[in-house]
Amino acid sequence: MNNDLRNKLAIEKKRLDEINNFLIDPNNKIITDFLSIVEKYGTPSEINKKSQNARKLENLMNRLSEKNSPYVNDLEWLIKQKENNSFISVEEYRKKILGDKIKNIKFNEDFPVTLEISACQYFSFFIKQAKKAIKNKELMPGRFIRVRYMKEQEKDNDLLAMTAAMQIIGASWCETLDTKGTDGSNVHLGGPDTITGYFGGVGQPNQYSLKWIDEFLYYYTNYGVKQVLNINSGTIFLGYLLHKIGIDIEFKISVYMGNDNPFSVFWTLMAARMFSREDGSTSLIGFNFSNSVNNLTIEFSNEIRKSLGLEKFVRFEHHILETWKSIVIQPYDRRNELLEIASKIKNISAKHEGGEIEVEKNRKHPSDILEYFLKKSDIEKEGLMEALTQNYLDKHDAINNTAKALTKKGLSFIAAPNLHHRGEN
Repeated sequence: MNNDLRNKLAIEKKRLDEINNFLIDPNNKIITDFLSIVEKYGTPSEINKKSQNARKLENLMNRLSEKNSPYVNDLEWLIKQKENNSFISVEEYRKKILGDKIKNIKFNEDFPVTLEISACQYFSFFIKQAKKAIKNKELMPGRFIRVRYMKEQEKDNDLLAMTAAMQIIGASWCETLDTKGTDGSNVHLGGPDTITGYFGGVGQPNQYSLKWIDEFLYYYTNYGVKQVLNINSGTIFLGYLLHKIGIDIEFKISVYMGNDNPFSVFWTLMAARMFSREDGSTSLIGFNFSNSVNNLTIEFSNEIRKSLGLEKFVRFEHHILETWKSIVIQPYDRRNELLEIASKIKNISAKHEGGEIEVEKNRKHPSDILEYFLKKSDIEKEGLMEALTQNYLDKHDAINNTAKALTKKGLSFIAAPNLHHRGEN
């Protein structure tokens, strides 16, 4: 290998100086505009304190009580079930799956796979899932993704209830802001009839990147929403900057971003590392690959992540199953591939966006990712809520099938920490 050519790839210090000089230049209007939005909400420490207070369970419950929300009873029920250890523990779950064979298995606890579900659109989905998990001695996910309109769920208190539920069960969760490429930000694009217009990326053009930051800070300070979906290179960059100045934002990169090879992964992680804090932490907490990646790409990406010191900070999120309609050619099932790499890749999640293939193909109403973008009023008008609830519970079943498969191979997982990992927290 020609080392002379390899050495030519090194970035010169003067190029880094040029970047730094641009960022700190007081005449740099785009950075000034960004900082002006931040200052509307206070200093970074003040902003973080507002978020921490908004996220406290006691404060969330009080706000729901003041609104006479029926969700208070559901959340009090959930707290009681947690305190009574009504949910199956990991140890009990393993015995349930393996029986006497458990004596012969030493579990690999160094590479736990996070059980992830998407999308938990409604608090009613979550409560039915929790009751099902107790009844059938099943696992609740360790991670929830949500794609419901923020203003809509703010209005009907779903946002408060789901945030409270996540504090109770100790799971991580991610919201999707309303400022996204499908919000009319690109005035020249509409629905599926203009889909090729989105091939350059689902974006936040022009001033919308700053609008995204403004919307995040609103929900961060008023509702304690810490983690959001990110689909655009501009808002990814701004997310890095927000974290760099001291605001504890976290975001996950969407599958829609299209990171489908090690070089695109390196590009994204390189920027995360460049703008990381002194302790090495970054706002990039989750990294969703394109559905097209294979295990070799994931392994290469892991080497990049490790060499940049990001293994413990950035979770690789990989779709195991997808909605039956509108995103991939079916059948799509990556569970066996997950089982192949789960013992080699740290900090990875198994994301379940659809149910089992044999279940989905026989459903009268199979899951459809386009329905994530329906308004609640349209869902009720079309009488779809029961079908969508069933679609979600199918994903819950799929998650438990993945946990079962991992367990049989002596591999570990992360379910809802406060419910199932008792004595491990």
